[in-house]
Amino acid sequence: MADADQFKIKQEPFYRPVSNEVELYEAAYGARMPVMLKGPTGCGKSRFVEYMAWKLGRPLITVACNEDMTASDLVGRFLLDKEGTVWQDGPLTTAARIGAICYLDEVVEARQDTTVVIHPLTDHRRTLPLDKKGELLEAHPDFQLVISYNPGYQSLMKDLKQSTKQRFGALDFEYPDADTEADIVAKETGIDVGIAGKLVQIAHRARNLKGHGLDEGISTRLLVYAAQLINKGVEPVAACSMTLVRPLTDDPDMRDTLDAAVSTFLG
Repeated sequence: MADADQFKIKQEPFYRPVSNEVELYEAAYGARMPVMLKGPTGCGKSRFVEYMAWKLGRPLITVACNEDMTASDLVGRFLLDKEGTVWQDGPLTTAARIGAICYLDEVVEARQDTTVVIHPLTDHRRTLPLDKKGELLEAHPDFQLVISYNPGYQSLMKDLKQSTKQRFGALDFEYPDADTEADIVAKETGIDVGIAGKLVQIAHRARNLKGHGLDEGISTRLLVYAAQLINKGVEPVAACSMTLVRPLTDDPDMRDTLDAAVSTFLG
């Protein structure tokens, strides 16, 4: 069995609560309720899970979901070695065995025939059938399942089934208010809070364009990247061009609009 300590977070991750999400999650973990985190890209969902795992002293196993992920990637498979065939647990099985928090990041990216394997772990059964191995694994009492996804990208082809959604309690995440977000960027990077505030103002301009030429606004994560480059001596407008404009769009007119916003606040 895997050593739970190797999955524990040793240092406190920086996380600034924006509402009562910490208290709600603690209550959900106390009930071992599966939790779904919903919110835009780069708004702090993954950092929140890391912080809560650290706060609760629980191991954390994170899986970045993708459309090629199979049920075996989550559950496990038989592998060949010099002794013959050996079973290797997947991350979901490992978490269920050792009592870890298993975090399936952007779960909507996974195929629906893959996500159904989590169903028995998210109701009163708290079991995981390992059909290939002929084992019915009962989850450790401390095990919890957490999933996240971005509702802004959902479609008929990429959305969770109601049969999956209704197995979870849900927490909505949004970008923090301007002062809180500036404080987060300043604390995360050590940049002057005044410059952090200007970065946040640029982000707000871009977020207002979501659905009007942009699929997604500037994330808090990208603001941190911009601040890190500025701290490295990169000229602020160039730093913002690299981190806040170029990653978001290839459309020349939209780039001009975003560049103008950067120049307004930092030019």
